Amino acid sequence: MPAGDDRSIRLRRLFDAGSGRCLDVAVDHGFFGEGSFLTGIEDLRAAVSTLADAGPDAIQLTVGQARLLQHAGSRTRPALVLRTDVANVYGRPLPDHMYSLMLPEPGLAAVRLDAACLVVNLFDLPGRPAVRQACLENVLRARAECDRYNMPLMVEPLVMRETEQGGYAVNGDVERIVLFVRQVVDFGADVIKADPTDDFVDYCDVVCTASGMFVLVRGGGWVGDHEVLLAGESEWLELRHVASERGAFAHGALVAAEFAAGAAPGLYSMDDVAGAVATPRTA
Repeated sequence: MPAGDDRSIRLRRLFDAGSGRCLDVAVDHGFFGEGSFLTGIEDLRAAVSTLADAGPDAIQLTVGQARLLQHAGSRTRPALVLRTDVANVYGRPLPDHMYSLMLPEPGLAAVRLDAACLVVNLFDLPGRPAVRQACLENVLRARAECDRYNMPLMVEPLVMRETEQGGYAVNGDVERIVLFVRQVVDFGADVIKADPTDDFVDYCDVVCTASGMFVLVRGGGWVGDHEVLLAGESEWLELRHVASERGAFAHGALVAAEFAAGAAPGLYSMDDVAGAVATPRTA
């Protein structure tokens, strides 16, 4: 984006001046009405305070909770990314009627809350073309609002697959992800937050498709499922770790953020976070 473009002023608040990177921590989960999403962030005021102290580049919040960050008073607080749409696509079992709705005047809300950008979803759900249409309408409306107020637009193209449990999960098919990233670029998104591909090497195709637009790798869509296989000539031992929901990860992220906020500069591992005493290591 040209340096003289008004949107670049807000984008400079979003991306680190030295590295050009952005860590955007999303805690806008209450918008979606799923109780399991709130594990570890029930006390959102405390969670936002901990996250702000840890110093990410941005924190993603809803219009009703943005005050927890913006009223903090610190001149060095993280930038605000404002969630402006809501959908009911995450439940198990899935509801009969599914929707994706946009806040009224999202651009004006972002300006009033001094956000660095606003964010909307673009869902690709098997057998739910009406949800995709609603998302497309939201993106187009958001683009018009952002043009009016010189507000950067972040779009999350979320390619999903059906699960045996009756809900949706992230689909890491690079061809589908690239297709929707291209559509988001053509719609004029300034920032794209896309899910990781099944093979992380393929993510270069996502970045290439973005045609120079900012790309963030979306986290949080994968539920943990890891296997270790110890094999011999005629037998093997399998060790498997499965996380059925994200609460454990959310709790761990908050613990790590709290540790980082109070730690001296240095190189640490998760052993330090879990231990009673954290000792910096030399690189």
